[in-house]
Amino acid sequence: MSKDSKALQKKGKLLTFIPTGEYYFSKGIKAYQRRDFHKSKTYLERALHLEPGEPMIVCQLAIVHTELGDYKESNRFLHLILEELDEHMVECHYFLANNYAHLGLFKDAYHHATQYMKLDEDGEFAEDTEDLLDLLTLEAEALEEDIYEQDDLITKQEEARELLESGHFPKAVKLLKSVIKEYPEYWSAYNNLALAYFYLGEVEKADGILNDVLNKNQGNLHALCNKLVFAHYLKDREKVQHLAEILKKIKPILVEHQFKLGATFALIGEYEQGYHWLKKLYKQGFDGDGPFYYWLSYSAYFTGREKMAEVSWKRVLEINPEKEGLEPWNDERSNLEGFEAHISTIHKKLESDYLEERLFGLFLTSVSKNKEDILESSFMQDISNKRSPLEDTYLSFIKEESQHLHQMSLQVAHETAKELYQFHQPIGTVEAGLYLMWFTVSVEFEQSNVKINNYTACAAAIEYVWRKLRNEKYSQQSIAAKYGISTSTMQKYVKLVNSHLQ
Repeated sequence: MSKDSKALQKKGKLLTFIPTGEYYFSKGIKAYQRRDFHKSKTYLERALHLEPGEPMIVCQLAIVHTELGDYKESNRFLHLILEELDEHMVECHYFLANNYAHLGLFKDAYHHATQYMKLDEDGEFAEDTEDLLDLLTLEAEALEEDIYEQDDLITKQEEARELLESGHFPKAVKLLKSVIKEYPEYWSAYNNLALAYFYLGEVEKADGILNDVLNKNQGNLHALCNKLVFAHYLKDREKVQHLAEILKKIKPILVEHQFKLGATFALIGEYEQGYHWLKKLYKQGFDGDGPFYYWLSYSAYFTGREKMAEVSWKRVLEINPEKEGLEPWNDERSNLEGFEAHISTIHKKLESDYLEERLFGLFLTSVSKNKEDILESSFMQDISNKRSPLEDTYLSFIKEESQHLHQMSLQVAHETAKELYQFHQPIGTVEAGLYLMWFTVSVEFEQSNVKINNYTACAAAIEYVWRKLRNEKYSQQSIAAKYGISTSTMQKYVKLVNSHLQ
């Protein structure tokens, strides 16, 4: 540069830019509209630092905290507005009502919702507030059940849930009946009892329990969801569509209800609806159990969100390693394996307090690809004190793989179960009810010294009675044809099964 270059330079004045609260508020709003809540929070905090008494900034910051799931901090700001900055900013009551509802503080939510309607019944949030009040009424049972939150009850409920998940349906029925006797208005126990009866094949009894719950506790979300699950398994498409439309209109507040709704939608194949609720919980930091991540993974995968599906499935395997191989991308569920593929499930059957479940566990062992591992494990020795002489004989037969069981009742039990297995495998939760029914009847046959010569006819009769109890429309003729027997033989064995079914 030449020595005369300075002459070419224009003299200028440096302008200092000092951002205002309004500037940061505007940037905070834009970030909020992009749903970048963390950046919005940063800008709004700067705006509030520059203009600490501005209620609009405080209110928007409260809204951002709500979006981030920090309801308590949001409430702190909203109360600050109403108590110190601007008591006429009545929309704060609506925001408070929502926050308290999310925190499960329904009395406080109801108070602020009604306060908003009282102060501004035609306001911007009037319609939303009315919906919120309806929801608070719908979930009133949550308030009523608070008195039951005792350690003993929680323990029993958890035990019942585990029994249902592992297929111990008779034991679950017994436990849940005792809970209901002690807590006659604890609706969750009724709902689980209905599930237990349904999986045992007693559809009418299960449906009756749900109807009773809905009559006494209108709008009970768990009962409605269970009705939808039953209709799905029974392939009642019209009822599925009707109930699904009802549940799509419900916007639950309780985390437990959001999980139930999301899992139910995922189970029936309404994956987009299921993903909506489960992802919402995930974003709020919900620390779910195995079933939560299981259904989140399935709903994510079948809505094209494969990365989320993979992340969720990793959590499934961390909690339940035995679920390996059940990934949603395994040929779209066609490769899912049943009870017979999972050693932990078979173990739970073998250590049951009920003879029919232990016999079922031995049958599962006989058809399991893990049979040798199960038979050679120390577990079998550990539970030897639970086995009766009848079970020891059955176990010896399975170990030796002999052609015939010397005890006729066991021969009948095993061979009939094998006939059922030709048509009902892999054995899932629903199919387990069929086998449990059969082993229950087989125990009755053994005690009554009933002689069975036609295992195929016996299996056909069991399937027909099971389907009839589930309200499935199958004729004796169609089942008889399926098993290759005459209708008259079928009728004879159906009569025999019914006479021994308790």
